[in-house]
Amino acid sequence: MTAELVRGQNHPLSQARLEIRVSAGKPIVAGATLSDERGKVHGVEWVAHPGSPTLPGIEVSKQAAADHRLACDLDALPETVHRVSVLLALPSGVGGPVRFGAVAAPFVAVTGLDGSEVASYTVTGLDAESAVVALELYRRQGAWKVRAVGQGYAGGLAELLTDQGLPQALQLAGSINEAVVQGLARSVAAPPPHAAHGDRSRHAATPALGQDEGGSASPGTPGQMSPQHGHSGGQGSTAPGAGAQQPAYPTASAPADPSAVTQPAGPGAGGPVNYSHPGRQAAAPPPPPPTAPPAQPGQPARPVAGDATGWSMEERLYNQVWGMFEDLARSTAAYRSAVDFAESRMEQELDKVLSDPRARIGGQGDAAREAARAKQAELVDRAREALDRDLAQLTAEAEVVEPALPPAFARWDNPAWHGYRVPMEIPMAVRLGDLHLPESAGLSIPMLVRLPLERGLWIDSGRTGSFEGSIADSDDLRRLAMDTAVAHTARLLAVYPAGEYTVHVIDAAGSAASSLAPLVSTGVLGAPPAVGAAGVNDVLARLTQRVDLVQMAIRGGAADSLPSDLDPAEQLLIVNDFPHGFDDRAVTQLRYLADEGPAVGVHLMLVADREDAAAYGPLLDPLWRSLLRLTPVPDDHLADPWVGHTWTYEPSRVPPDSQVLQHVLTQVATARRSWNR
Repeated sequence: MTAELVRGQNHPLSQARLEIRVSAGKPIVAGATLSDERGKVHGVEWVAHPGSPTLPGIEVSKQAAADHRLACDLDALPETVHRVSVLLALPSGVGGPVRFGAVAAPFVAVTGLDGSEVASYTVTGLDAESAVVALELYRRQGAWKVRAVGQGYAGGLAELLTDQGLPQALQLAGSINEAVVQGLARSVAAPPPHAAHGDRSRHAATPALGQDEGGSASPGTPGQMSPQHGHSGGQGSTAPGAGAQQPAYPTASAPADPSAVTQPAGPGAGGPVNYSHPGRQAAAPPPPPPTAPPAQPGQPARPVAGDATGWSMEERLYNQVWGMFEDLARSTAAYRSAVDFAESRMEQELDKVLSDPRARIGGQGDAAREAARAKQAELVDRAREALDRDLAQLTAEAEVVEPALPPAFARWDNPAWHGYRVPMEIPMAVRLGDLHLPESAGLSIPMLVRLPLERGLWIDSGRTGSFEGSIADSDDLRRLAMDTAVAHTARLLAVYPAGEYTVHVIDAAGSAASSLAPLVSTGVLGAPPAVGAAGVNDVLARLTQRVDLVQMAIRGGAADSLPSDLDPAEQLLIVNDFPHGFDDRAVTQLRYLADEGPAVGVHLMLVADREDAAAYGPLLDPLWRSLLRLTPVPDDHLADPWVGHTWTYEPSRVPPDSQVLQHVLTQVATARRSWNR
């Protein structure tokens, strides 16, 4: 299993022969230094670089490239070598980017010779730096480990090599740049950018939300966020656009100088958030965005709804929401990185004071301690000021974007629902809730999931730490979970054209009658909720048969030969209180629908407590992993491995005493009756 490292984290290495893979959005230089137990590089012969790519036990690329593969044999390294540092740098004097803050965050992975990943690290937190120590492989008590470093240098390779104790640092940096310029014509070009919702693949050095427990990463927290999650027995999930591919974005900035912290607030360091995201691109020139009102001199431009690129206003708003998510992730990552650096620097200074016995007691030691703590507090305060500045910008943008969202993206209390009409075409995404971080509790980002759904939904009715004290009765929690499922279902019905979305319900014990009342009373269900074991088996058999028929027709190229009575609409199956009423055969059919159904238009919404299915043991683990886990109450279970954040998910709630759900479902039912005539 791959270890997704964050800055400062280490991981043991069980193999001696390794490959280090580097992926970036632009051609960069990759090299390595060998150093002793004190981290000192003794001479130019201890540095592998494009001009001298091979050393005992290490071989690097001969030119700048967007992707690199470095070979490493730990057993072949000299005995005096205790550390191998992987260096990345931007070529100088060639007209390209001059700082890492202007390019996508580099992704570095340590793999075995068979390509299996051992550990990976996305180098976030860079801004003005043009060189960085990405990873280091180090020997500790006879065993080798890898550590994510991410230490950047605004002074480039010369400053980096000087920091590692190399006397000829300036001369070697010059010769490396000269070798790079000579070979740049042969360098590998960066991958072409994707259109509006580009690939968030980590190998393209872009972030995506990941699962908390080894589940497959797929949804898209505003891309295919699979925002994945940390539930003690549950499936992971992803953030704003679960189920969709996400656009890339530059990540947080970090201190440029190890001895003097600059303000680490990404593109917004010392200024407003930069709303021009690399991911906000369309495949062709989009319609001109609205013009923002002129800003006051010295003030940031006022945000405008729909200022991202796209073919339509819907696409521009979708991309803008993604941009807001990325800005918040980057700014928060910058703040956390600055706080960590300030803590680390204070600890180093205190250790230095305590290492001298004469300074441990008396006024000199106390003064040194107070000075270290004061410096740490000053750095943290500066970082918080930059974060607050960015949060104010994002809050202002959210205030103009939220009212402009179409019903598919809007909260249930948005006035857009009062003028709701059944759409004529499927939107690109649907809102399933909101996301926020502890540092920005007052700012929420819509969680948009691409349509059609690429994975099923699991509404978790079990307890987690976030539930304790909020809902005392487990029956109340189960009822709230079903209410949440009905709200999600109503939204899905509302955003599809009439007749293009069919909902089936399995309520084996009949315990969800009150929650299902809006769906039943308006007549939007394909059939009454199935109850008892017979009802369970009947619904599962019909949907399983539909999946089989459509799969065979597609594989045989005979889609026109499907039975005339087969419903061509997208199908959603809601299962309440799983596994009650399910035997082993029914459980197998449900797993089959979860795995094979989404590809042929059959989707699953499971309302369940995983503990209720504990008797099945690991048999159901693939089922939980295949579903996007949501909760009926706010819960911090959406993990973003790209920047190490844990996002708090808050479900989309219908306001108390609101008739919006009844109004929307009534219009859907009326449109269906007209369509069926």
